[in-house]
Amino acid sequence: MAATLWYDQPATSWENQSLPIGNGALGATVSGGVAGERLQFNEKTLWTGGPGSRDGYSSGDWTSPRPGALAEVQARLDRDGRMPPEEVARMLGRPRIGYGAYQTFGDLHLDTGHHDATGYRRELSLGEGVARVAYTAGGVRHTREYFASHPGHVIAGRLAADRPGGLSFTLRHTSPRDDQRVTARDGRLTIRGALADNGLRFEAQVQVVALGGSRRDEGDRVVVAGADSAFFVLCAGTDYAPVHPGYRGEDPHDRVTRAVDAAVAQGYEALLRAHVADHRALFDRVTLDLGGGLPAVPTDRLRAAYTGGGSPDDRALEALFFAYGRYLLIACSRAGSLPANLQGVWNEATDPPWAADYHTNINLQMAYWPAEPANLAETAAPYDAYVASLVEPGRRTAAGMFGSRGWVVHNESNPYGFTGVHDWATAFWFPEAAAWLTQQLYDHYRFGLDRDYLRTVYPIMREAALFWVDNLRPDPRDGRLVVSPSYSPEHGDFSAGASMSQQIVFDLFTNVLEAAAALGEDEPEVRQALARLDPGLRVGGWGQLLEWKGDWDDPDDTHRHVSHLFALHPGRQIEPGSALAEAARVSLAARGDGGTGWSKAWKINFWARLRDGDHAHRMLAEQLRGSTLDNLWDTHPPFQLDGNLGATAGIAELLLQSQTGVVDVLPALPSAWPAGSVTGLRARGAVTVDVTWSGGTASEIVLRTGSTGPLLVRNSMLTGPYRLLDDAGERVGHTRSGSTITFAAGAGRGYRIVAGA
Repeated sequence: MAATLWYDQPATSWENQSLPIGNGALGATVSGGVAGERLQFNEKTLWTGGPGSRDGYSSGDWTSPRPGALAEVQARLDRDGRMPPEEVARMLGRPRIGYGAYQTFGDLHLDTGHHDATGYRRELSLGEGVARVAYTAGGVRHTREYFASHPGHVIAGRLAADRPGGLSFTLRHTSPRDDQRVTARDGRLTIRGALADNGLRFEAQVQVVALGGSRRDEGDRVVVAGADSAFFVLCAGTDYAPVHPGYRGEDPHDRVTRAVDAAVAQGYEALLRAHVADHRALFDRVTLDLGGGLPAVPTDRLRAAYTGGGSPDDRALEALFFAYGRYLLIACSRAGSLPANLQGVWNEATDPPWAADYHTNINLQMAYWPAEPANLAETAAPYDAYVASLVEPGRRTAAGMFGSRGWVVHNESNPYGFTGVHDWATAFWFPEAAAWLTQQLYDHYRFGLDRDYLRTVYPIMREAALFWVDNLRPDPRDGRLVVSPSYSPEHGDFSAGASMSQQIVFDLFTNVLEAAAALGEDEPEVRQALARLDPGLRVGGWGQLLEWKGDWDDPDDTHRHVSHLFALHPGRQIEPGSALAEAARVSLAARGDGGTGWSKAWKINFWARLRDGDHAHRMLAEQLRGSTLDNLWDTHPPFQLDGNLGATAGIAELLLQSQTGVVDVLPALPSAWPAGSVTGLRARGAVTVDVTWSGGTASEIVLRTGSTGPLLVRNSMLTGPYRLLDDAGERVGHTRSGSTITFAAGAGRGYRIVAGA
């Protein structure tokens, strides 16, 4: 199935209809207008706030001592059991100053003056990472294509006409901010300025090359007339540097100039070939076929006609949605850039929702859930670098606010080391965020088993654990160690020992001890704290998994956060089929199938871990019907990328799980997908898996192993006749227990499990 989004009309809404391209650092959206193209573009470091902000900046830390404030909250919780969020925010919060927001770089316009187009098509080829526009106007067929090259560090575009001399257009730039100067010289548009808020210097250059006809500069624009075709390359940058405490580096001019010059010298076709090869090296690793080919209807109509998974067209849309999530992660997260923010890399505003920042109470983590299982581990490099960049400012916050070792970050952050608090009562206090952020680091190791990598991230994990060794408190109710104060996002009262808080700390301590063992280290403080830790797992009066240590859960509560199921996903405390899994099921069912886009995506993953593929599929259907825009972006609302990426991870969880140490194949296959295949999914233990199934049952499983040692594989096919063969076609000795087999795998080997004697 060719993974392509396509439309028969231009975009009239940036959020709902534009098509995104990106190379990690740069992003653009294609509107495909006939009279003129609008390419809204971004560079991920263009942020207001931080050091130099006119409002001042303190990273969210307390700016004056608050002796006894934290201890007073803890004492009140010990005495009363709970506190309203507003009271805690008054005592521990502070107004957010100089936080800043992610900025649009503006719009690149290609004015054509065309009208009355026929045969219009606008598309985004996910496999190539190329957006295209085509139409006929005045008897001339016009085509455009755009891509964002990671190896070339540029955005490039080509315009052509099928009649010699039939191409004319004007290239210009607009911005909602009045902080730049735009000039044109020798066919190169230069946009240069500094943000008024913090003085951050920025520059973009766009070089136009015309084949045939003429090209001239007109003040702040470039005009092409009578050409056969033309191409442009765009690069942008700022003087931001991810270095605490100044966060400033070199002026971007030389870097931007070199990138544009090199791209022009390379030539458009060579630039395109290098881009497609680079993109395909990641995108083509995984294919998903759910038994439905894409129909010949525009993508917006395909989504509008979606019935919930009951037809081949529905299955085609679901497979496309999975592929789109992988595409988006490639486009917005590549080495050398900041990680994906709430909107990936795409933003048309100067005041985007939630600043288009890094929400560390789930959203940033969710964005990287598909990186490992969907075989895109390289896309997590910016995440790793960003987490590492928070350690130094996080140490200061830990020392100043808590008087402890280690490092901490709270509810959200920015590129300027914001690790402290603000004063939004229901979303300001979340010191567990640092612990959760390190989970992805350890999971990267569990998937790839690269000890050199583990050595680099282990100190980050260890320091996050030492923060909690210092800050856990004995609960006067039972003497177990608890987080206090703790808050279950984003509702209820503050308490001590809220379930999510305890589960996250349990996960961190467990991961640190496993990592220490793998590296030959010992962490006695962490081991002792884990032995005394309240695990945050209790069954309540109506059979639910408790959200708080007290039985306060309301069966009529349908809040979008179901945070107390962290131990189920993305944690691994709750074993499938256990009594705790049943309690999680009761809680999840009570919360219902509603919620915002990212919430529905998390519920896909929850139901997949509960091995209920049909309910997980119902959540996928709810997301596609109610929380997905015409361009298949997820909407919170508004547009928020974590829903796309969380759903892609959830689809992978339906097809393959490995959190318990077993390669569990098709653990939660929905009945709506009776036949299909997937290639290239990754399991923990350095295993790549292909599966073909029919009648709801696997017929062939292919395993490619990256390490030597015992390998456990589970699938219902293994309860009947089957053959386990190596890559030479020879039978492999193994043992079987129920639907699980165990055999000695070799690094770099391939194995096939085939149904039948």
